[in-house]
Amino acid sequence: MKIPDDETSRIDETSRRLEEECPGSPDLESALANESVGSAASHPAVLVDASTPLSRVLQLMREGNRGAVLVVSDGKLVGIFTERDVLMKVAGQPTDLERTAVSQLMTVDPVTLPADASVAFALNKMLIEGFRHIPLIDDQNRPIAVVSMRDLIDYLSNFFSRDILNLPPDPHVGFRNRDGA
Repeated sequence: MKIPDDETSRIDETSRRLEEECPGSPDLESALANESVGSAASHPAVLVDASTPLSRVLQLMREGNRGAVLVVSDGKLVGIFTERDVLMKVAGQPTDLERTAVSQLMTVDPVTLPADASVAFALNKMLIEGFRHIPLIDDQNRPIAVVSMRDLIDYLSNFFSRDILNLPPDPHVGFRNRDGA
């Protein structure tokens, strides 16, 4: 039995609209639900002892191009120190970076996730709580990694073609500064 042309065009139009509304790979939904957030973490965590001076912590963050360090005591996670902490607790304050331990300005007992939590759960947690970084821990509260919002965005962007993401093939092609140069 042949489908009438007007019915075929409606089916084609519906398919096109669904593709526009859900432009990612069909595997995206599966990855969000089934892939572990640990697979999205792109770098090992930078770990520092709670007594580490802020000057050293800032140096490690800068050198490692990291937005957060995990603070440990006896191998267990006790805090997180992020670039947000630098802005809100260090910048513009009379702080002696050599004598102030990271433990004095870190976020104590941060929200954590197990490394096998789903990508979707981690993304939801980070969005709801307003986190840019979330530590991943094992059963003994030892840090395994830290996942950042950037890690999740990079991970999820792999499910989209460059055309859909509207990115030029070369990041420098078509780039112009404010002056148009």
